[in-house]
Amino acid sequence: MRAEYLLLMAGCVAITLPLEFVLGARVYRRPWRTVLAVVPVLVIFYAWDAVAIARGHWDYSPAHTTGWLLPFGVPVEEVVFFVVIPLCGLLTFEAVGRMLARRRPGANPAVGNASPRPRSRKSPSLPEFREQPRVSGAGRGGEGAADA
Repeated sequence: MRAEYLLLMAGCVAITLPLEFVLGARVYRRPWRTVLAVVPVLVIFYAWDAVAIARGHWDYSPAHTTGWLLPFGVPVEEVVFFVVIPLCGLLTFEAVGRMLARRRPGANPAVGNASPRPRSRKSPSLPEFREQPRVSGAGRGGEGAADA
C-alpha cells in the first residue's frame, strides 16, 4: 500500500492525541515551544537523510510511500516522521510529568508540575561543604604540617 508510511504516522498521532486533551499535556497549547523543540530535529535529520540518499546509503520503498519527493530526493513521509515522532515524544513526556505531579503530596494538578511548597535553596540530599583552614605548606608532597 503506497500510503502505508503516512498511515502509520497518522496512527501515532491518533494514539498520543488523547494525552493532550485527557491528561493535559499542553504541547499543542504552547505552539511556539513546540516549534522550537521540533524544528531543530527536522532540519538536522532532513539534511542527514538528504546526504544519505545522495550517497546511496539508503532509499525508500516506492511500494510503501506516496512517491512525493521533496528537494534532495527526501520523501514527504520522512518530513512527516520528523515532525510526528518528536511531537509524540513531547506529548508522552509532558503527560507523564503531569501524572507524576498529581501523585506528589501537596501538588496542585491544575498547575501541572508546579508545587505550592517553596523549595529551599539548599538540597537536603547533598552534604554541606565547609572549607577547611589551610595549613601552611600542606599539599606540597608531604612538606609542611606533617614535618613540623
